[in-house]
Amino acid sequence: MNKNLIYPLLIVIGSSSYGILSTIIKIAMNHSFETKEVVTSQYFIGFLLAFILLIITQRSLPKLNGKDFLVIMLSGLLTGNTGIVYGQAVHYLPASLAVVMLFQFTWIGLFLDCIIHHRHPTRIELFSLVFLVAGTILATGILDVDLTGLDWRGWVFGLASALSFACFIQFNSRPVSGITTIGRMTMMSFFAMLVVCTFQKPDIIMSGKLFESELLYFGLTLGFFGIILPILLFTISIPKVGGGLASILSATELPVAIITSIIVLHEKLTILQVGGILFVLAGMILPILLQKDRQGN
Repeated sequence: MNKNLIYPLLIVIGSSSYGILSTIIKIAMNHSFETKEVVTSQYFIGFLLAFILLIITQRSLPKLNGKDFLVIMLSGLLTGNTGIVYGQAVHYLPASLAVVMLFQFTWIGLFLDCIIHHRHPTRIELFSLVFLVAGTILATGILDVDLTGLDWRGWVFGLASALSFACFIQFNSRPVSGITTIGRMTMMSFFAMLVVCTFQKPDIIMSGKLFESELLYFGLTLGFFGIILPILLFTISIPKVGGGLASILSATELPVAIITSIIVLHEKLTILQVGGILFVLAGMILPILLQKDRQGN
């Protein structure tokens, strides 16, 4: 495979793993577990899995300077914070609208990248955003949602989740020396766990409920697909691709989330949603193909 396509593909796979999380959480809720309990199990088990990988693969602790440590810490804190505020957005808004708010990270992330690197967005990036925004609106079925009477807190939390995830992508795009990929992932998952356990349901750990019920199996699944796999792949690929393109490619999460809910939860799929998914995919693929053509020339 062309090396120029490997790193974008890793981002697509990592964001796709995020896409199945909502379906797994809904299944856990059908087993009488609270959302906060499920989210806490995801981040706690995810950190344990990362720590086990670290022990197996490394025998010494990484040596970091203050700046690199700060980058990793903030990446982890933003990961956990995104999960918390998005959960609050889902609480106050219809699920379809909460997803739309979260996916504002595509344009927020692009413009953050432009501000940080003192550049203007390219025509390709702007054209892709048009496809992504239009596709998101169609794919989530927001056109059928009554927006009157919605709690203003839902809009705030939804926009906060988008900003938080966009900032995570930007911090994770910064290369860090003196630490392995697994070491970086472990540190990020540790700080993410601290945030989540502080504000969600830490009592499931202290009471033993996490290890004495089916919640453990949900935690293992969510920990792998929501912590280990995406953070590992993002840590490898985002510094190579850059925050702007990474924000666009991460939109894979949306069509995967919709398709998974249809297959597993038997939710209905409309023609408009199919068109929206195709728009999102077009918006993701377009910059990769054009970038490849330019490099080929």
